[in-house]
Amino acid sequence: MADIKAPSSAQTRIVVPDAHAMVSLLGSGDAILSLIERSVAADVHVRGNEITLTGAPADNAFAERLFAELLTLVERGEVLTPDAVNRTIAMLKSGSDERPAEVLTLNIISRRGKTIRPKTLNQKRYVDAIDDHTIVFGIGPAGTGKTYLAMAKAVQALQAKQVNRIILTRPAVEAGERLGFLPGTLYEKIDPYLRPLYDALHDMVDPDSIPRLMQAGTIEVAPLAYMRGRTLNDAFIILDEAQNTTAEQMKMFLTRLGFGSKIVVTGDVTQVDLPGGATSGLRVVRDILDGVEDVHFAELSSTDVVRHRLVGDIVDAYARYDADHDGGGRRAAGGRPARRT
Repeated sequence: MADIKAPSSAQTRIVVPDAHAMVSLLGSGDAILSLIERSVAADVHVRGNEITLTGAPADNAFAERLFAELLTLVERGEVLTPDAVNRTIAMLKSGSDERPAEVLTLNIISRRGKTIRPKTLNQKRYVDAIDDHTIVFGIGPAGTGKTYLAMAKAVQALQAKQVNRIILTRPAVEAGERLGFLPGTLYEKIDPYLRPLYDALHDMVDPDSIPRLMQAGTIEVAPLAYMRGRTLNDAFIILDEAQNTTAEQMKMFLTRLGFGSKIVVTGDVTQVDLPGGATSGLRVVRDILDGVEDVHFAELSSTDVVRHRLVGDIVDAYARYDADHDGGGRRAAGGRPARRT
């Protein structure tokens, strides 16, 4: 039997003419360089402004692409972080034709030095879909930026005068019929359920201007029940926590669409709180709208989580548990839906 020879070692040299870019590329105390060395199969040697890669041709090629993307980020004024490096590596390994540097520098809005942009390929595709379609569903687990990016696109559209107002809505409570049992005025009752939308809004719009914009009707934050009977023209409309809508509520909401408007629906089908075995409108809407033109479904996963690293690991752990147990983990003992925590 003939011997199978291992691929011969090769060398690739990268010269960085800009000394400042070289310092930024390596990171403080060579922290970024150390991360790169741990992440690629090729041996990385740096001397002056020259980087030498030694290894199998395919390994060298991957490392060379990584350095090219990171250099592009540096040249565009980005400060390299371990998170940016890890996300660049993940995108390169996915085999996509899209360049990580293009994803990580796609600015949506900027405020007080903070820029909101996608951090993963799926997030960029989600953002692009919002530009290209009238109705977009963003479906995925917690921490994947579904609502936050939709809010950023809404503010961007308002600033660009593509719409005249933003309407943010979510189911007020899990059953939709329990507000009467809560203390306080109507707004005090619904406020806890809408608070996450206010929090995101404060990140993107001058907080001092929000009361004025809400009083003028330019920004509206309301429970889903308030959408009934309305036609919403020239508006960017976001339905959040859509897994907690019934099929009838989903139909009601989608048919509010008026001329010059755009709808984004976000939710996590693994976190349904509807009581009594009610069917989630988000779970069935894909089958109902299959083949309808100008409607897009964007899927996000644990790899798109932009919170603490453990959040993605937790999402994956629950998915494995659900796959190993009857009912997909959607119901707790006694046949009732599992509660959110």
